[in-house]
Order: sequence, then structure tokens, then C-alpha cells
Amino acid sequence: MITTANLRRRYDMGGEVIHALRGVDLRINRGEYVAIMGPSGSGKSTLMNLIGLLDTPDDGEYWLNGKLVSDMSDRELAHTRNKEVGFVFQTFNLLARVDALHNVETPLIYGGIRRKERLRRAAAALDRVGLGDRMTHRPSEMSGGQRQRVAVARALVTEPSILLADEPTGNLDSATSLDIMALFDELHAGGHTIIVVTHEADIAAHALRKIVLRDGTIELDEANPERSH
Repeated sequence: MITTANLRRRYDMGGEVIHALRGVDLRINRGEYVAIMGPSGSGKSTLMNLIGLLDTPDDGEYWLNGKLVSDMSDRELAHTRNKEVGFVFQTFNLLARVDALHNVETPLIYGGIRRKERLRRAAAALDRVGLGDRMTHRPSEMSGGQRQRVAVARALVTEPSILLADEPTGNLDSATSLDIMALFDELHAGGHTIIVVTHEADIAAHALRKIVLRDGTIELDEANPERSH
């Protein structure tokens, strides 16, 4: 599903060149549950942005579902990102003035889906994350865990091939974090491909595979012995 070959990304920071990724070779198959870890500055956020089509590499190749991403136009990238990748962010990124249902339908608007179908799919996604009774509530009327569930529903509503979560429990207390990770476990059991970027070992422990980056390269790539069957 995801294949990268010699993936490199550098940034010019006021005349100083930062090598964020220094040749990453990676393969992630459909249905995997992967945690990407590493210290600050290791390149994990850069790798997430490249996998999620929010950024493009300077060198190397990235294949997604058999298509060479590195060759896509900006328009193709935007279309593929909206269709293939569901994002869950640490800060929820919800629209404050609209209710849960309308937050979740937002990606479908960009996809050109008719309103009736958008609302049907958004309601179904909220049901999946256990918020069927909270559709008319705004983010300010919800707990942090409920807001993150809305964000997960929004990520799922386009039926993406990848669920990409960046520090998904970073703003949550430990009990709520467990709740959200249990939801991810459930989604993975249902067939979703999940990639979680985290610096927390207890969050990474939910994944079946752990990839550790250091200084822009993969230092470790191993199965999680506690979750492997």
C-alpha cells in the first residue's frame, strides 16, 4: 500500500540546510497498525506529512496504492489526499461554530458529494465512534475525548485507505487516552490501516509494528512482541 524508496526532505532555515529525512526506505501493507516514534527533530513529523501528502519529497519515490505520488500534480495530490487519507490531529482542528454532524461532513463537501448523502455518511461515521447521540452538539459542549472522537469520525467519513494520527492523545488525560486508543484498536480490527505518530511508549504499544526514526533515518523497525500473533 505504502512504499518509499530513498525518501529525502530538507529545509532551508535562514541559510542553514536541515536534512529532515536522509533516505527512508519503508513499506506498509494494507491493514497494518504502525507506530512511528522518535525524539524531537528525528523526522517523524516530516515523514507523516509526506505519507499524508501534505508535503512532497526533494528526492526519492513514494508509491501509494500503486501510484507514484512523487509524479502527481498539485491537483492530483489534493484529490488523492482527500480520498485516501484520513487525518486525526492532536488539536482536534474542529470548526467551533458548527455541530458535530457538520464538522464530520466537511471533507465530503470538498469531494463534491450531495448534501443528503453527506449528512447520511456523517451520521453513520459518528455512530461508528459512539457519538450518535451527540450529533447536534458543538465542540464547546463536548469533553476532550468526545471532540477527538468527532475528529476520528471526520477522518473516517471519506472511507480512506489510511488513518493517519499525529499525537492523537496529546491533549487528553490518561483515562480518555485509553478510550481513544481502544477505538483505534477497534477500527484496526475492522480492517483499517492505521499509522500513529507518537512519542509515548504506552500509545505506541497498541500498534503491531514500531518504527523508530533518529536523525532522519530509520533506526528500528520491528514487530510489537506484545501484540504480534
